[in-house]
Amino acid sequence: MPLLDIRNLSLTLDGTALLQDISLSVDAGEVVALVGESGSGKSLTAMSILGLQPDGAERSGQILLDDQDLIPLSDTAMQKVRGAKIGMVFQEPLTALNPVMTIGNQVAETVRIHTGCSRKDGLAAARKALDAAGLPAPRFGLSLYPHQLSGGQRQRVAIAMATALKPRLLIADEATSALDPVNQAKVLDLLCGMARERGMGLLLILHDLAVAQERADRVVLIRGGQWVETVPAHNLPRAFASEYGQGLIRDAVHAPDHGPSTPTDVLVVAEAIDVTRLYDGPRRLFAKSPSVRAVDGVTLSIRKGERVGLIGESGCGKSTLLRALIGLEPIQGGQVLLNSQNWATAPTAQKKAMRRRVQPVFQDPGASLDPRWTVARSLAEPLHLLETPLSPTEANARITEALEQIGLPATFATRLPHQMSGGQKQRVALARAIITQPDLIVMDEAVSALDVTVRARILDLLADLSARLDIALLFVSHDLEVVRRLTERVVVMEAGKIVEQGPSETVLAHPAHPATQRLVAATPRLITEPTA
Repeated sequence: MPLLDIRNLSLTLDGTALLQDISLSVDAGEVVALVGESGSGKSLTAMSILGLQPDGAERSGQILLDDQDLIPLSDTAMQKVRGAKIGMVFQEPLTALNPVMTIGNQVAETVRIHTGCSRKDGLAAARKALDAAGLPAPRFGLSLYPHQLSGGQRQRVAIAMATALKPRLLIADEATSALDPVNQAKVLDLLCGMARERGMGLLLILHDLAVAQERADRVVLIRGGQWVETVPAHNLPRAFASEYGQGLIRDAVHAPDHGPSTPTDVLVVAEAIDVTRLYDGPRRLFAKSPSVRAVDGVTLSIRKGERVGLIGESGCGKSTLLRALIGLEPIQGGQVLLNSQNWATAPTAQKKAMRRRVQPVFQDPGASLDPRWTVARSLAEPLHLLETPLSPTEANARITEALEQIGLPATFATRLPHQMSGGQKQRVALARAIITQPDLIVMDEAVSALDVTVRARILDLLADLSARLDIALLFVSHDLEVVRRLTERVVVMEAGKIVEQGPSETVLAHPAHPATQRLVAATPRLITEPTA
C-alpha cells in the first residue's frame, strides 16, 4: 500500500477546473519528482495535499495518507497533520523563516505546537533536528538569526523545521532551484538521504529534469492541471511516451545558435581593473571586526557583442561584482570603466549617459516590475536616460519596437504584470533592458526560476539579441549547463577572486581549478539516449 495515494484529485474554483483527475503515489522511502511547465499545477497539487488550496476552491477525489483520506478532514484536523505527518520545504527560505526569531526558536516552535512540550524540550528537539539537517553545534548555535546564515544554510533550517517531528511525507517545492550546484547537491543529498534512512516519502516538485533523473525513483508529468504520464526516472528520456514529455527533453538540452564564436569587434565596453569591494565585518562588543573582501582585486573586461558567463558558489562575490560594473555598488579599490569612462570620477550628468549604455535584468521579473504599472509605463521608465527626450509618439514607437524585438505583440503594452506568465514578464524585463539600446546587459540569475520550455525560448532570444544588436552579455548563473550553451567565455570566482577563465566549453569540460571542479562535479546533467 502506498504511503501517499492520490486518486483522481480535482480542484475547481468558481466553476473553473484548476486540477483534473490527478493521480500519483509515493511509497515509504521513495523519491517521486513532480514535473511540468510553470502553471501546470505542481504547486497547487502540493497545496491541495496540505489542505491549503485557494479560498473557495473545492476538492474531489481522494488523498490517502497511510490509508486515511485527508479531503474530508476539517481545517482543525489538518493542522495536526501539517508538520507532524506532512512536512513542507519551500523554494525561498527567507520567506519561510521569521527574520526576528532565532533559528532555535523557529524549529522549536513547530515541535511545541504539535507536542505541547516545554520550551526546554522544544529547544532540545530543535538541536537534534538542526544536527540532522547538517547544522551541528557549536558552530550553528540555536541563537543564530536567519540573516547570519548563507542561502544553503537557511534552506537547511527550513528542512529542520519540516522534519523535526519526523513526518511520514515531505514535500519540497523547488527547494534547491535558487542554490548553486554545490549547495544544491548537499541539500538534495540531505533530503533524499532522510527519505531513504527514515522510510519517509519525498515528493520533489521540480522543473530541472536532470535533477529528477539523478535523484528520483519515478517522475510524474502533469500539464494544464492534468496527469500526463508516470515513468521511471533513471530511463527518463527514453521513458517519456507523450509528445509533451519528449518536447520537455528537447527543451532541456536545447542550445541556442551562438553565431560567431568570438565577437567581431575588439572594443571593450566594460572593464574592472583590480577592483576591491569591502563590507564591514560582524559587530563585536569591544572590538571592530575585520572587513569582508567581497570582491578582492578582480580584473575583467567584456568586449562588444561578447557573451560572458560568471559562475561560482553562493557568496563568492558574483553579484557584488555585477553591481559594481553597473555603478550600483561603491568600490574601495581599483577602477570600473564603461566605454573607457570611470564610474567613480564621472560627473553626475555623464553618469546618466553611462547608465543608458548598461542595463540589468534580475532573477525575479515579478519583483522588478511595478505591479501597478502597465508594460508601456515600465518600458518608458528608462527612456529618461536618453540624451534627447522623445516625444510621446516617438516613445510609443520605441516601446512597440522593443516588444517586437523580444517576440511580444504591441498589444502587450497595456497589460499589467499579473496578466502575464513568468516567461512573458521576463521578456518584458528584457525589453526594458534593450529599449535604451545599451552596449551591455548584465543578467543575475535571470532564467533560474523558469521552466525548461520558457528557458529555451529566453536563451534563443538572448542569443539572437546579442548577435543582431551587437549587445554584450554578462550572464551570472548557478546553472552551468545554461552557461555552457549560451556563453562563449566563462569566468569562475571563489572568495572574491577570479580563479579560472577561458572558453566556456573548454573550462566546463576540463576544469583546472578545484572551485570549478567542485561546481562541475555537483552539476546534474541530463543523460539522453536515442528514443527507442
